Amino acid sequence: MQRLTAQLVAGLVAALLSLLTKHCVANGGGPNLAERVIWAVNAGGEAHVDVHGIHFKKDPLEGKVGKASDYGVRLPILRSSPEDQILYQTERYNEDTFGYDIPIREEGNYILVLKFSEVYFAQSQQKVFDVRLNGHVVVKDLDIFDRVGHSTAHDEIVPFSINRGKLTVQGEVSTFNGKLAVEFVKGYYDNPKICALYVMKGTLGDVPKLQPHPGLEKHDEGEDDDDDESEGGEEGGKKPVLSRSKNRVQSGPRTPNPYAADNSSLMFPILVAFGVFIPTLFCLCRL
Repeated sequence: MQRLTAQLVAGLVAALLSLLTKHCVANGGGPNLAERVIWAVNAGGEAHVDVHGIHFKKDPLEGKVGKASDYGVRLPILRSSPEDQILYQTERYNEDTFGYDIPIREEGNYILVLKFSEVYFAQSQQKVFDVRLNGHVVVKDLDIFDRVGHSTAHDEIVPFSINRGKLTVQGEVSTFNGKLAVEFVKGYYDNPKICALYVMKGTLGDVPKLQPHPGLEKHDEGEDDDDDESEGGEEGGKKPVLSRSKNRVQSGPRTPNPYAADNSSLMFPILVAFGVFIPTLFCLCRL
């Protein structure tokens, strides 16, 4: 009888603990954002703790690969909180493809957050490069200035999952050996770079969003639905499919096409000249 009573009490205690755990998770008692981050680095800079409690460590590539730059510290970075602007003001770049190896021990759903800002070039197509994840191109032809302009924070967010030794990202699958290789791929325009990055467990909804960018929120009312962002950019890692030519304004006045003018007015004097020349030539031949 005592044994039965003890088992009953143990069962009730376990059920109560389970209900309390579910209640705490439902009310935000689960792991916070900082606890979900498994790896973070401030590329080209010193260690930093951001407003969300994420601990960005000092760049492990210092003195090994590429060059660190703090050129952006003289500039305020739009869309970023004042406390975290340093994450976008420092950077690491290289004259060839470079990257970071991130160890991941557990299976599950993850998010890679890549932080960028263009603090040097003042026009598009000056720095364009790709980002690869274990050989998969997850960001194609990244032109930071073309996306958001000068000295403005831009995050590329790439969700991926690891299950049974397989990495799945953007519909592609490959073998996973315990390391996530994040590479910034040299392109035709200047050198690849990165300002900061981190990997966290979770889904897209768990990632903190940057402050609104008024210039990117204005869209022409006549744009088709196909011109909207497709799964990417700051939501899924792929390049937004935007009809940028519709929003671009050409500099200078329009130049009229010199070949578009009506040339019919030039035909009359030509016909008159032929009318005078032919009879004159006929008369000279008769002499």
